[in-house]
Amino acid sequence: MFGEVPLFREIQRVLRASGGPVNWELARQVGIATADFGRPDPAPSEDDRRTLAETVRAAELAVADLTGLPSAPEVVEVRAVRRAQWVEESIRGLADLIDPIAARLQAAMGELAGGAGGLGLPGLPPGFAPPGFGPLPGFGPLPEGGEAAGGPPGGAMAGQLLSAIGPLLMGVQVGTVLGTLGQRVFTQYDLAVPRPGSTLLFVLPNIAPFERDWSLPTVELRGWLALHEVTHRLSFARPWVRGHVVGLVRDLAEHAEIDLAGLQQTIEAVDPSNPESMQEALRRVGNLLGEAGTDEQRLRIARLRAFVAAAEGYGDHVTEALADRMLRSHAQIREALLRHREGRHSEQALADLFGLEISDEHHRLGRAFCETVAESAGEATLVRMWDSSEAMPSMPELEEPRLWLARTA
Repeated sequence: MFGEVPLFREIQRVLRASGGPVNWELARQVGIATADFGRPDPAPSEDDRRTLAETVRAAELAVADLTGLPSAPEVVEVRAVRRAQWVEESIRGLADLIDPIAARLQAAMGELAGGAGGLGLPGLPPGFAPPGFGPLPGFGPLPEGGEAAGGPPGGAMAGQLLSAIGPLLMGVQVGTVLGTLGQRVFTQYDLAVPRPGSTLLFVLPNIAPFERDWSLPTVELRGWLALHEVTHRLSFARPWVRGHVVGLVRDLAEHAEIDLAGLQQTIEAVDPSNPESMQEALRRVGNLLGEAGTDEQRLRIARLRAFVAAAEGYGDHVTEALADRMLRSHAQIREALLRHREGRHSEQALADLFGLEISDEHHRLGRAFCETVAESAGEATLVRMWDSSEAMPSMPELEEPRLWLARTA
């Protein structure tokens, strides 16, 4: 009977959409709904796309001339997109970075369900099963009476429910984070982590109002954004970069020591009727990997943090150096962008998705490192940081650039 109800059919479709630790279909729907909430999301024009493509080509020449970074192996596709499209592209581009973290959280939930005390789930009576749904991902047959052999009543059902709830929680978390960020981002690399493919995204429904609100020249603001995107694109196109970052995230996730008692309290405190309760639970779950309990894990976090700080610092350094030469409104653009970044939305997204806290001090270190090296040894020396993973500065080297110069120059 329930299978004939449209609402239950849609719920069942979403629940079946996940074959891994994240329900990506749910993430997509939540992300698009969040990005579009309360604001128009008009489609950019072909003229927008064409002029952006011309601006990116000019930026590629300028960045290559200053830095000496080689051209990317593939010709970049420049796309002017809506917020919803940015969310969808980000979900595709970030999946292999988020999946290892979600898998570790899923394993932790399995450890909880297998514990001696079982796990109480809010609002779910013993023996609860979704009516009319049949077998769902992670729901196997229960022993008679819904009890795990030798365990507490409802323990097996709790484990089976958690195996399905985990991907749902992560889907909502990822969708909410990317959707919220999608309301403010201008470009693909506002969230500065490497992605596959050869596309640059410009979110026109966010860029155009910003230009009007700050009375910024359209050509010049989009020129600044193109310089920033091209710098990240050429840096991240180095053949070792993406594999290195994926490896850092996987290593961090695999060795994470998750506080099971804290995770249990988080899940049991969820009140499905209270959206604020759900948001708080998602925030706490998303930050679990950033809690390092050992020196080795703190070192893993420092390696990933140093990469992000160095990459952001390099992108800002190159963009600012070129914008000073090329854009008459650079001072006005810089001030407007500083105000726009005050909420630190991209940094909060890194914390929520990867448990990685990036502070203003880390940004300052990355930028100061690049400026110091460029002033003392030149751009040709600074760009060597992109030669290999071993050439990237460590956190101590960001704090003291002479250490990096001593082993590099």
